[in-house]
Amino acid sequence: MSETSKQATLYIDADACPVKAEAERVATRFGVPMVLVCNGGLRPSRNPLVTLVVVGEDPDAADRWIADNCAPGDVVVTSDIPLADRCLKAGAQVLGHDGALLDQANIGNRLAMRDLM
Repeated sequence: MSETSKQATLYIDADACPVKAEAERVATRFGVPMVLVCNGGLRPSRNPLVTLVVVGEDPDAADRWIADNCAPGDVVVTSDIPLADRCLKAGAQVLGHDGALLDQANIGNRLAMRDLM
């Protein structure tokens, strides 16, 4: 399969994600594989489209895994602004947990605000 024909994947930064169930319903409706990435504590889904990836306890392990695995055409759901920036640079589309689109036009401002806080 060529890189251009790769099926899109929905990646969820799952440790603190309040919309996992909603994301699974959307992934199922559209037949899109979904990957929940966390440090542990989640039950695997029985849905064949959903994969659970449990990474090490390092607080940034899930972020690294998602950033290293997402690609153009994929969608990442996260509230982590530095992770969103890395995923955008990898060519993925990024949504916040609230559904807000994070893109090249607004990520710089969000990173700056985060750094100020």
